[in-house]
Amino acid sequence: MTFASFADRDAIESEMPWAERDLPKTFYGLLSRTAERFADRPAVSYQIFSGPGDRAETLTWRALHERSVQAANLFRSLGVGERDVVAYVLPNCNETTVTLLGGAVAGIVNPINPLLEPEQIGAILRETGAKVVVTLKPFPKSDVAQKVHEAVRHAPGVTTILHVDLNRYLSPPKSWLVPLIRPRIGGKDHADVKDFGREVARQPKSLQFEDPGEDRVAAYFHTGGTTGMPKVAQHLYSGMIYNGWLGHRLLFSEEDNIMCPLPLFHVFACHVILMAAVASGAHVVFPTPQGYRGEGVFDNFWKLVERWKITFIITVPTAVSALMQREVDADVSTVKTAFSGSAPMPLELFRRFEKASGVTIVEGYGLTEATCLVSCNPPSGEKKVGSVGIPFPYTHVKIVRQTPEGPKECAPDEIGEICISNPGVYAGSTYTEEDKNRDLFHEGLYLRTGDLGRIDPDGYLWITGRAKDLIIRGGHNIDPAEIEEALLAHPAVAFAGAIGQPDAHSGELPCAFVELVDGAEVTVEELMAHCRTHVHERAAYPKHLTILDELPKTAVGKVFKPDLRKLAIARVYNGALETAGSPARVTWVIDDKTRGLVAQVTGHGATDKEIGDILGAFTRPWERADPPASAAA
Repeated sequence: MTFASFADRDAIESEMPWAERDLPKTFYGLLSRTAERFADRPAVSYQIFSGPGDRAETLTWRALHERSVQAANLFRSLGVGERDVVAYVLPNCNETTVTLLGGAVAGIVNPINPLLEPEQIGAILRETGAKVVVTLKPFPKSDVAQKVHEAVRHAPGVTTILHVDLNRYLSPPKSWLVPLIRPRIGGKDHADVKDFGREVARQPKSLQFEDPGEDRVAAYFHTGGTTGMPKVAQHLYSGMIYNGWLGHRLLFSEEDNIMCPLPLFHVFACHVILMAAVASGAHVVFPTPQGYRGEGVFDNFWKLVERWKITFIITVPTAVSALMQREVDADVSTVKTAFSGSAPMPLELFRRFEKASGVTIVEGYGLTEATCLVSCNPPSGEKKVGSVGIPFPYTHVKIVRQTPEGPKECAPDEIGEICISNPGVYAGSTYTEEDKNRDLFHEGLYLRTGDLGRIDPDGYLWITGRAKDLIIRGGHNIDPAEIEEALLAHPAVAFAGAIGQPDAHSGELPCAFVELVDGAEVTVEELMAHCRTHVHERAAYPKHLTILDELPKTAVGKVFKPDLRKLAIARVYNGALETAGSPARVTWVIDDKTRGLVAQVTGHGATDKEIGDILGAFTRPWERADPPASAAA
């Protein structure tokens, strides 16, 4: 059955209740079923370099099953039980996949972003009580090993560090040089340090403990991590299997090849793609340790598509923007669809990609707290660009607003908080910390996402803002509080507000506004330098800072960020128009009840197409505030 409309979605649901579907109860059961069905078909491929002819390693489903079982046996031998945690801090490689799968079979697997600083990694290890950590062996041009060893020194629960050596993917003479220039790790570890590959190879290829055959927590995924103690979301086998089932039922078969240059610490890659491959037998290709960030990946992307006969591309708006700066220089006729998530896709970028590649983009919506998938534009049906489509089978969405009389469900096109219920939502226990689950559920069942949105009369879901005020830079969440706290530490600053300003490449970039203490004097340059010292994450450094006589505030004295966003939109859009030589200008920004903030543009003789070519790269909409220029203008 295709997934083209609400009728298709409802027909799938009407077949039977979710609980009655004939699916394994555990991840080991799902992996074993697929390995038995498609033993000799390719499961995952990985190449450390991005060239279309570079060496690659492919594991069949039989081999992936065997190595994952060996990893699970290893973790159990190191004292990991069903409720114990195996954390990994790794770039993409086949060992990362094996650790993810084996960790979920043996205990609770906890992927951690290797771009985080040691303080944040250590905080996550302590929060989850990790017993085993899998990370890189020191490797040239990488500081992952050094950061993890420093983090482990502040995580006393860790008993074992397992090293993955990327040198095995290299050929001579590079493989000869690595041992000579390999960085050393200073200090002393309280944990035992072992070689992951060597220890896995010693384990039997059959499971040495009983798979319980029951649902349980199998993964921890952290959210944020840019300030203080991160939140840790709990994922059940049932939620992971639901995400995999969706991919198999609606999209993938064992004949498909999926290009996934996204990191294996993110739910998009782990649950939406890898779990769907485990459910369907599809083949996933991971190019370079850094994925899209890897050297040459964008330059070689289309040739890699041709090499692996890719049928589905997994991407995000920032990657699409970079790809559109390169020519489509290969045969990409095998590609059926490109899936995009993490942030809204600008309309102009959407059109440019489809025109250049001949590939249709499908936008979707998911979040870590829901094990991921919520909705998408129907791959075979009507796609409303800018929306995140219709809810998946067995997923139910309500838009709720808070009123003095209590929460009320919104009418069509009325903006409120997006609340969701599906098999991926662990109702009542989304986070590991009980306090963080208070007031998190509408009617005790629907997860309050913190995202603002609306459902249009056709049932399509639109995201219009974020109640949590997070800045999303290229899919990476930045807490504005970190920037604000740093600025407020400066003696000249009385009030500070940080927001995400529009950016054609990253979707949003952090910027800040400050109000000074009466009589204080300080320059923008001095405050920017202060931020570079006191904002701990480089990605959170504000890209622009404005000193205002007074920040807009609410009646209770809280900084009113919608007005700051209006100022940022006008400044960024006018800068883009001026740089392009257009006479058009944003005269003001309105708050539209269905579209959120909309820039009002006075054309001054510019045509709609001329303005659209410039402002279409941004996610926030615009409209004319004056009569359009004539065709001759």
